[in-house]
Parts: sequence; structure tokens; C-alpha cells
Amino acid sequence: MNTTLPNTSPDRSPSSPAYQAFRILQAAFIAAPILAGLDKFFHLLVNWDQYLPAVVSRHSPIDGHQLMRVVGVIEIIAGIGVAWKPRIFAWVVAAWLVMIIANLLLIPGYFDIALRDFGLLLAALALARLSQQFARLT
Repeated sequence: MNTTLPNTSPDRSPSSPAYQAFRILQAAFIAAPILAGLDKFFHLLVNWDQYLPAVVSRHSPIDGHQLMRVVGVIEIIAGIGVAWKPRIFAWVVAAWLVMIIANLLLIPGYFDIALRDFGLLLAALALARLSQQFARLT
């Protein structure tokens, strides 16, 4: 009777499909939050202020445009965090996407973008799980 256990250690070689998926998702969640965060200041991609529901704007202690700049700073930090500590910051990005989805569901006409961001949420969760195996512990 064979009592040896199968090799369950993750293949960290660059040719491993799981490792490649981890690196692809990590690169995506470094670039996308940083670029979107920076664009909150420049509005080159879109006027981000349109994604702020009136109910949030009414209850915010700062005006909507300044609030979106705060959002941009948080996104930049999240992207840098995914580069630095993906085991932690992939979960931060996932939580952030949950809040973005909830925000978009408060605005009629943006449900398609909420659905797209749900796909991004699933990708962030996949990165968080893959990070458990492939990200350094330091």
C-alpha cells in the first residue's frame, strides 16, 4: 500500500499557469486603481463626479469633487498596496469594489457598470486567494 502524499506545494515557476494568473491579476490591480485614482484629479478618462450619488453628496461634509479626490487617493494607496503586500491589499481592493458597486446601485442608469465592477470584484477575490500561495510572507 502506497502511503506517500501527493505533492501539494504550489508551483512557483514562471511557467506555472496559476503563478502566471497571480501575476496577471496583481499587475491589473496595481495599474487599474492607480490610474483610476490619478484620473480623479485630471478627468482624462471620464468625469468621475458623475458617479457620486446625490444622497452621498448631500450627506458628505465636503463637496462632491473633493470627495472624489479623496476616493482617488484611497485608490492610489490600494494599488500601491497590491504591489507591496498583495496578501492583504487584494482583500482591501475587493472590499473597495463592494463599496463601489453599492454606490453605483444608488444611481439609476449605472447598473451595467455595477455589473462590470462585480466581475472586477471576482477577479480581486481570485487575486486574494492566489496571493495566499504565491505572495511572499514578508
